[in-house]
Amino acid sequence: MKQTLSSYRLWLFLLAASLLLGSCQLGKHYTRPRLELPETLDSLSVDTTSVADQTWEQLYTDTTLQALIRKTLAYNKDMLIAASRVKQLAALKRIDYANMFPQIGLRVYAERERENYGGNHYSMDDQFDLKGTASWELDLWGKLRWARDKSVAEFMGAVENQRALKMSLIAQVAQSYFELVALDNELSIVRKTVDARRESLHLARIRYEGGLTSETAFRQAQVELARTATLVPDLERRITLKENEIAFLTGEYPHYINRSVLPEDVMFPVSLPVGLPSALLERRPDVRQAEQALIAANAAVGVAYTSLFPNIALTATYGAESDILSELLKSPHHLIAGTLTQPIFAMGKNRARLKAAKAAYEQALYSYEKVVLSAFKDAYNAIAEFNKIKEIYETRLRLEQSSKSALDLAQLQYMNGAIGYMDLLDAQRGYLDAQISLSNAIRDKQITMVNLYKALGGGWKE
Repeated sequence: MKQTLSSYRLWLFLLAASLLLGSCQLGKHYTRPRLELPETLDSLSVDTTSVADQTWEQLYTDTTLQALIRKTLAYNKDMLIAASRVKQLAALKRIDYANMFPQIGLRVYAERERENYGGNHYSMDDQFDLKGTASWELDLWGKLRWARDKSVAEFMGAVENQRALKMSLIAQVAQSYFELVALDNELSIVRKTVDARRESLHLARIRYEGGLTSETAFRQAQVELARTATLVPDLERRITLKENEIAFLTGEYPHYINRSVLPEDVMFPVSLPVGLPSALLERRPDVRQAEQALIAANAAVGVAYTSLFPNIALTATYGAESDILSELLKSPHHLIAGTLTQPIFAMGKNRARLKAAKAAYEQALYSYEKVVLSAFKDAYNAIAEFNKIKEIYETRLRLEQSSKSALDLAQLQYMNGAIGYMDLLDAQRGYLDAQISLSNAIRDKQITMVNLYKALGGGWKE
């Protein structure tokens, strides 16, 4: 009885010691690296608010585009893969968390054995066990807590990856949609130009047959009609490819994509709030994902470092064991044991593991700094494009208007014989190029907003 009481006291002592030492977590805890961030993102804006604070529904008001984005977020295969990855790491995180606590089990064992040594007679050597078991690795140095911190960081990194993917997919669908609408408009322009070329060819034929112009002008009209007509199948091909791209993003097989008509212009305010540089680190999920990878790498260093210290594990069993089944409950059994393992000689394996973990942390640190640099590059590029796109649109609009006036005048002069057919062709080519250039400028205004919104970290918040 005294021996049993002494064993329980030993168990309680070890338990109390583990609780007292449990707050000890050896190793360097994570602190965010100091980064010399720019003072502002845009010299014209120092507002703490940002256009990225808006939801994507507020930014993209086209209901057809909204439906495509919702379908993408629900059925895109990369989104589904990312969601499954989050579930996987959530389960793995639970495992590392459970490892910090005692493991309790039940052992039921029955053995019926007959032995016959020498051939004289059989002897019985039966065994029956019914025992409850408990085991606990004491986390004296914090190895299990470092493992838990690592799994938590990996889980949070998967969550941020899912958010970054959502932000990227919203931008991809919006950009592809605007490009598709612009291609429709360009095809419409080319088809109208083909019709105009047919009229010009008809007029050139009449003038040639009437002896008013040379055969060269007539043949040149045929060439221009054929050259413009070659643009139609190429645009139709590009439209089909763009439709297939959008269908793939939405997780569907290729099919026709509903869309609206390209607007005559896209109205933007003179300037948009972009927020502060420090907010960019918190808002962009790709930056946050890189930081979680850095946190996980730091925790891996902690695991490797604490592996250099002794491991202490406690095991206990309580129950009954007997060689006669009928007397099993009359044969109590208990065991309390402690195991200490200390690495002594392993050819430097544990030290090498620590060095490798530290090198991996350095890689994660440089990767984090690279992602931050890339985020600021994206933001500055998007802001620069936004600040200039209005000017680009206005110059192309003036070019389109001037080209239209020049074409109208050239057609009138050609009818009156004041200019040759080559001058009329130059005016027609200039107007076609100006129309397409203006259409692309409207498309670029829409895409510029997409890029700015994405660069500032908008689009993933629920």
